[in-house]
Amino acid sequence: GMAGVTASAATYPLDLARGRITGKLAGADKKKHYSGIIRTVVLTAKEEGIGALYKGVTPTLMGALPYEGIKFGTVGVLEGMFPKDPNSDNQVLIYRKVLFGGCGGIMAGLITYPNDTIRRMLQLQGSRGTTDVYEGYWDCVKKTYARYGFQRFYHGVTVNIIRMAPNTAIQFGSYEILKQLTDKML
Repeated sequence: GMAGVTASAATYPLDLARGRITGKLAGADKKKHYSGIIRTVVLTAKEEGIGALYKGVTPTLMGALPYEGIKFGTVGVLEGMFPKDPNSDNQVLIYRKVLFGGCGGIMAGLITYPNDTIRRMLQLQGSRGTTDVYEGYWDCVKKTYARYGFQRFYHGVTVNIIRMAPNTAIQFGSYEILKQLTDKML
């Protein structure tokens, strides 16, 4: 909950730098302007002000709680639909948690991806190689929908799902392994 929101806010300039470095931003000379984390943070602050390091932070913070809720909620629903077999060995329980965790990541990623799209668009606005300017979150949503339609909010979702499914599968599988280890120790 709040720990995740605090961590996201504290490290947000690094997320912005990553977005700009990977955002395919180039000038008329086709040369990329952002080439490293520190250089990107310094260049952004110098050219756009310190506040620019937090462009797009609102959707990040707004999206953290629903993402985690959907992820854990999906795992909870699956655990209710497919209860543990009391005769299952520990290995089966780990695989079960890995599978459910992967499903939770996919579900959370699909539902919250439009928010990620808006976050990235807000991060890139005003940076070198872009001309788009938004007055805030809802202005970005309205302009994006008007210009590109609904499908733009899901541009790149496949790569995100390919990344999130194993990420959350490992998260939940690791949790189950550590839980089993601590249960043995107690």
